Amino acid sequence: MKIQTQTMTQKEIRIGYTEYSSIAEMQPADRELASEAIAAMNNAYAPYSHFHVGAAVRMSNSQIVRGSNQENAAFPSGLCAERTAMFAAAAKYPDKDMQSIAIAGGVYGRLAEQPATPCGACRQVMAQYQTKAGKPMSIIMIGSKKIWKFDRVDDILPLIFDSI
Repeated sequence: MKIQTQTMTQKEIRIGYTEYSSIAEMQPADRELASEAIAAMNNAYAPYSHFHVGAAVRMSNSQIVRGSNQENAAFPSGLCAERTAMFAAAAKYPDKDMQSIAIAGGVYGRLAEQPATPCGACRQVMAQYQTKAGKPMSIIMIGSKKIWKFDRVDDILPLIFDSI
């Protein structure tokens, strides 16, 4: 009787990103998008969590579409800023690709020190729009003490679900 063994291979996923200490260090287009996301925080409706989130999406036609989180007493009927912005952008410019998204958040509308990070559902929606475009979509996460920029959704959602 012959016993067959399998060889296990240990692998790892590496994530690269750029960290800035202020918006002033960023390229002009990224600075503009970050500023739009911060401004979008003012439109948040967050009477329960008091955590205001703003997002801004840059389209391939250079247009910027804002979104903000919208809470609802019938939880989970609200919607995150990222999906609000992406869905609005896709509805307004259905034939254009999303090139980048910036996200800012903080309690009572005051920008948090640490970068605002998207939830899993928002990451999956980003992945879907990146796949649709066939090219990377960058993500900028903004905090008052540091800003992170990721060059593609794969960096914040490794092993993207796209098996359908």
